[in-house]
Amino acid sequence: MTTREFDLIVIGAGPVGENVADRAKQGGLSVVVVESELVGGECSYWACMPSKTLLRSGAALRAARDVDGAKQAVTGGVDVAAALRRRDAIVYDWNDTSQVEWLQGAGIELVRGHGRLTGERAVAVEAPDGTTVHLVATHAVVVSTGSAALLPDIPGLVAAAPWTSRDATGVRDVPPSLAILGGGVVGSEMATLFTSFGTHVTVIARSGLLGGMEPFAGEAVEAALREAGADVRTGAEVDRVARTDGGDVVLSLSDGSEVRAAELLVATGRVPRTGDIGLETVGLASGEWLDVDDTLRVRGVDWLYGVGDVNHRALLTHQGKYQGRAAGDVIAARALAHDVDDAPWGAHVATADHAAVPQVTFTDPEVASVGHTEASAMKAGLGIRVVDYDLSWISGASTHADHYRGQARAVIDTERQVLVGATFVGPDVAELLHSATIAIVGEVPLHRLWHAVPSYPTVSEVWLRWLEEYRRHDQGAG
Repeated sequence: MTTREFDLIVIGAGPVGENVADRAKQGGLSVVVVESELVGGECSYWACMPSKTLLRSGAALRAARDVDGAKQAVTGGVDVAAALRRRDAIVYDWNDTSQVEWLQGAGIELVRGHGRLTGERAVAVEAPDGTTVHLVATHAVVVSTGSAALLPDIPGLVAAAPWTSRDATGVRDVPPSLAILGGGVVGSEMATLFTSFGTHVTVIARSGLLGGMEPFAGEAVEAALREAGADVRTGAEVDRVARTDGGDVVLSLSDGSEVRAAELLVATGRVPRTGDIGLETVGLASGEWLDVDDTLRVRGVDWLYGVGDVNHRALLTHQGKYQGRAAGDVIAARALAHDVDDAPWGAHVATADHAAVPQVTFTDPEVASVGHTEASAMKAGLGIRVVDYDLSWISGASTHADHYRGQARAVIDTERQVLVGATFVGPDVAELLHSATIAIVGEVPLHRLWHAVPSYPTVSEVWLRWLEEYRRHDQGAG
């Protein structure tokens, strides 16, 4: 039996694993990446990139229709075939050659196959041809296998062969009707997408859309979906599912009603892809989320790291990549300096997911949020003041669209006089988000934000309006 030795073994070559491997390699370690599917992972081929590419066609069309002088040139709806061709180009027809070439150029080795832990710092890879490659790490093993769609325990659901998010973003034949179970980010985005394609969409979301965000965000998206022709059912659960002989899916709801559609998309959450990677061989529970510290090291196993979705800290690609950079740095520091604090950059930790996680939901309208909501700030025991502002009142909004509709909320810690949360809802508000992220992470005092002058006429003038509203409240109270 041949065993190959590296300083670091990374199981999973998605964007998270790539970032871990790259930073560790730059830090002087020898690195091998194990991948059972495509190098580039979920985000590149089945999630972020294809979904946002498909959503863009409808968003661009809606934007043109909301500007006089442009709307006259719009003579039809989304060209679905062209949108799918654009998606295929973005995912390189699900070919990872360019990603493999990047790994090779970075000096990172790739072993294709399914990797399983077999003991301390040991991984066996079952290759596609049935052979097994045995790897040993001199320092660390990283699990960055991501997450998969959760299928809830509903009678008849599995037998009905529902879609997951992969089926939705990889669609070839757009169905005439689609039922979506779940009103979170995936469910809301896919409802927006397929409605723009002309599909009759029914969303079943027991607690409404975009739970966990500011309530006005979900309300705005729900209103837009209804206006576009979608059916949004709230307050009811799915009791059972059946696929008819004719091919349709029938959902029986707890309120006694039924929903019939050509296809069913399940978007009710995620589970970690840790069920068949040998965690039990090192004393960990198979199929569970990995509990890690801020250096991304699995608690209780000093050579094992869990990075990205598998640790359940923030199931977002950009947060996973951030964790990957931190983990790669700390692994190299520990391997070469033996003490993180002795490394040139000092201690390497991932803390951004504690209080400042930015997220954009590419619905109509867009929802961009970071940090606390009003509810989460109050739950955390913070003394806060909420400042709301109608974005349509800003001069830049009137130049952006003829009928601009949007809302922005700032959550301010009144004791420290800093921003701790921000939510924007409206056209193209994603581009407003990073400024809020910087203000929160940097803990920029409000008195300094007065001197960060927003350009005119842009929607970013909301920053000035927030400060004015906050000051007006203080003066009124005085």
